[in-house]
Amino acid sequence: MRRDATLRPVPGRRAALLSAGALLTGCALGTEMPEAGIAAPARFSMAEGDGSAPPPDAGWWRSFGAAQLDVLMRAAMARNLDIAAAIAQLRQADAQVRIAGAALLPTLDADASAERRRATNRNPGSAAPAANSFGAGLSASYEVDFWGRNRALRDSARSSAAAAAYNVGVVTLTTQRTVATTFFTVLGAQEALVIQQGNLEVATRTLAILRDRLTAGTATGLDVAQQETVVAQQRAAIPPLRQTVEQNSFALATLTGVTPAEIAITALRLAMLRVPTIAPGLPAALLLRRPDVRYAEANLAAGNANVTAARAALFPTITLTGSGGIQSLALETLLRPGSVLYTLTAGITAPIFDGGSLRAQVDQARARQEELVANYRRAILAALEDTESSLSALQRNTELVRLQAVREAAARRAFEIADSQLRAGTIDLLTVLTTQTSLFSARDALAQAQTQQLQAAASLFTALGGGWTAAGAAPGQTGS
Repeated sequence: MRRDATLRPVPGRRAALLSAGALLTGCALGTEMPEAGIAAPARFSMAEGDGSAPPPDAGWWRSFGAAQLDVLMRAAMARNLDIAAAIAQLRQADAQVRIAGAALLPTLDADASAERRRATNRNPGSAAPAANSFGAGLSASYEVDFWGRNRALRDSARSSAAAAAYNVGVVTLTTQRTVATTFFTVLGAQEALVIQQGNLEVATRTLAILRDRLTAGTATGLDVAQQETVVAQQRAAIPPLRQTVEQNSFALATLTGVTPAEIAITALRLAMLRVPTIAPGLPAALLLRRPDVRYAEANLAAGNANVTAARAALFPTITLTGSGGIQSLALETLLRPGSVLYTLTAGITAPIFDGGSLRAQVDQARARQEELVANYRRAILAALEDTESSLSALQRNTELVRLQAVREAAARRAFEIADSQLRAGTIDLLTVLTTQTSLFSARDALAQAQTQQLQAAASLFTALGGGWTAAGAAPGQTGS
């Protein structure tokens, strides 16, 4: 109730009508919604441009040009069990809105009865008298939501339903990011496996040359033993790469809702994939299209309504009840006016002593509200951090790919020169081993950088909301 409200006496029937209206509409206790207290920056520090870019497309993964990724993503959107569980939670929340809204409406029950009674006969040998009784009735009950407790509980349920809808978006974006990054991990491991098999082939060819030279007396047993060690090292690096391919493929099976035996990822060169250009837009727009931020905001609104409900529970409750019906000893007289009966009751219940339970519930609701405010602020900061980090990762990994490509090209040229000189017998083995090791390392580093660049691009898409919109996650507004 507002503290500055004033009441003036109104004579006669008008006063009675206004009093009844005040009783029914109530004096709801409002609780002010806390502010986040965090202003979005004007632009991202790692972004280029004026920030006017549109949000990502809902099918952002198609920009990589990988048909397999599109197939996996569509399967995950249709069969992922985390998404299915989140949707089921949303349906539960929508049902809870209807449950909470029902408390604002009267309840109406009907009953009917037919009874035959025989009394105990005190005279042995004669039949005891019997009597029939018939009845039917309706009973109604309505709790006047004077302090707004039931309305607050309904608002809390609605906000929780909104949070459940936003949670579907959170789970969906998380699944999309995981599918994309896991797919690129598989492709990266497959490419590293091909590179490693090529490294093994190069090392084996060098070993054959050295063995031929040993037979001719132009190489030593130590030279051969050193190269045999290199060959063994390259061969031993193959099983872990195969394990990476297999384990991440099995993870993709779980993400797409199939068994590991049903998944197969065809090898695809990383250089054949496109790395799309992504502009982040404005930070304020990002906070509106990030479902995790909206989820935290909706939870805060629910907690705020729960504070109102807990405060209202400290005040008396007013209940109106009424019942009416017909009752008669004979069925043929059941519908006559004399069989009609009714009752009307108004009751008020006020807490007097509850051991401090209601006050503790208010304190608990306020503490929960403070927790949700902190969660909301953390969600805002985490969204900004996630986007800035993803922008940084994509920029630095793009630069790294370019530098690693230059390194790999130089190492390849150096090894080709050393290999030709080894065949001609004009170079020592140490130089060959050095250039060979540099080539192997440069190839692996380039594949890792390409994988990380693709994963950074996928992470940036989802950090920007991945095409999710609040309109597509509108929660049910059922209930009264």
